[in-house]
Amino acid sequence: MRGRRRVAALTAGALVVGLTACTPALPETVVQGTTVVVGWSGEFTSANAAVSPTTGNIDIAAMTRGRFGDVVDGDFVPDEGFGTVEIVSDDPFTVRYDVTEPAWSDGIPLDAADLLLGWAGAAGYFPQAEDSETDAVAPKVPVVDEFARSMDVTFAQPIDDWQSAVTVPVPAHVLGALAFGIDDPMEAKQAVITAIRTSDDAAIEEMGAVWNEGFEFGEDAEPAGELLLSSGPFLVDSAGSGEGEGMVLVPNPAYRGPVTPQVARVELVPPGDDPLGLVGAELDVVQVSPTAANHDAVRELERKDFTVNTTNDGTVWAMLLKPAGVFSGVPARTAFIHAVPQRDLTDRGGGAWAASFAPTTSMITAPGSSAYDVVNEDSGFLQTLGATDTEPDLEREHAGFAPGTSVCVLYDRGSEFAVGAFAAMREAAAEAGWNVVDCGADDFGAAFEQRGWDAAITRVPIPRTPEQIAAQWGSGGAEPITGQTDPDRDALIAQLAQTTDVYEAREIQAQIEATIVRAAVALPLAANPVLTVVDRGTTGVATRNGTMATLTSGATQWAVVP
Repeated sequence: MRGRRRVAALTAGALVVGLTACTPALPETVVQGTTVVVGWSGEFTSANAAVSPTTGNIDIAAMTRGRFGDVVDGDFVPDEGFGTVEIVSDDPFTVRYDVTEPAWSDGIPLDAADLLLGWAGAAGYFPQAEDSETDAVAPKVPVVDEFARSMDVTFAQPIDDWQSAVTVPVPAHVLGALAFGIDDPMEAKQAVITAIRTSDDAAIEEMGAVWNEGFEFGEDAEPAGELLLSSGPFLVDSAGSGEGEGMVLVPNPAYRGPVTPQVARVELVPPGDDPLGLVGAELDVVQVSPTAANHDAVRELERKDFTVNTTNDGTVWAMLLKPAGVFSGVPARTAFIHAVPQRDLTDRGGGAWAASFAPTTSMITAPGSSAYDVVNEDSGFLQTLGATDTEPDLEREHAGFAPGTSVCVLYDRGSEFAVGAFAAMREAAAEAGWNVVDCGADDFGAAFEQRGWDAAITRVPIPRTPEQIAAQWGSGGAEPITGQTDPDRDALIAQLAQTTDVYEAREIQAQIEATIVRAAVALPLAANPVLTVVDRGTTGVATRNGTMATLTSGATQWAVVP
């Protein structure tokens, strides 16, 4: 961390000390003198993770921001200690967001003003650039009940993520004070509500400037302590005095959620060049990717009773087939997929870590999730792309391709998994009469975009929302995986975006996956693993799957063994 952040941290520390007399004592669960040190490669650059959703900022938000719940393995898990969310009308589709009695760490209540501000940020009231403004019809301003701390939001149509559509990224009284120069926190909150209710363009522009830039820790700015206020279980105690010096978080005395912290201090420090060599000595928790070089070191720590948790990072290894050239027809693509056994590619790619790569049959859901179980059963993958009784060479011939037909396969030469998977693919395909040409690249990203390949071995983000599914698999998607499209798939994705029932949503996801299976343009291999290594003296570190499931999201469960 740069020196400028030290000022902010010290200011925040002084703020906490100043509030000691008017805030409750620490929760009884906190064990004084306990510390957990985490090898952390993130950087805290903004107290508004809604605007700057970097890994580091999301990590800190997970510890310092209260919310209605978390999405865990694709399912929303509510936090009723913060509040409740319920559908109060199907037509028009209206959702009530109702907080209990949380407070910010300066003692100011978290209420409907904070909800309304969070809604406005998500609804596009504060665009980050002039060219992001549109002529779209403004959303209907929610009905706010300031006494009940609730807000009713009427959406233009049902939305699948209604439970998590409203968050509270920053305190309304702080934003109001910075935007309007109002010292009284309740008056500042009221000014925020009034500006949004009356569509006061000038006031909203002032609010937008603070929303987008006022919570960032810029090169020349010295953020005030109120930017670091917390509504979550922890608050920032210090942010380091130099580049890469990490952060310290401590329990928030004002937090009274259902699960309160147990450790008195969490230190997030740089993991160093050899984090596995430091765990158990200088570090209590580290996360690493499984590689051939660290296999023996991790296994030795396991033999010494260190805990090693394996989760996935929200991406899936897959073999993609371009629906053009040699693979312009479904029979050719299906024949090639049948020629390269899924498990062989994963075993060779994973090497000594092969067992840590969870096999998958889905491109749009993650193994281990409830949605995956339904998709795996109903997509038709096993019947269509799984093992077949037909000899692979005969299937190639039936598809109309002579022995020795060349297939240009792109892969990343710098990836252990991709190199191993390619070797296994080439051997298996040769037995079926395909001539796999080595089209590996050092700059994989550039080569992938050029689309000069027939097949590619790559790691693909598992989409978390209908919008992300559309970007990868929809017509005109912003991030096309193979370029293959299907009008039926487009319709299903649009239907999923308006599906509010989780069980119905899983059924639709299975139908979307079925369109990908029928097209035979992708062979999912395995979810990409990440390892969390925990010292014997620390318990309760339960890591989650996915790109947004931060290690720090479960920090209230961490404890130090006496």
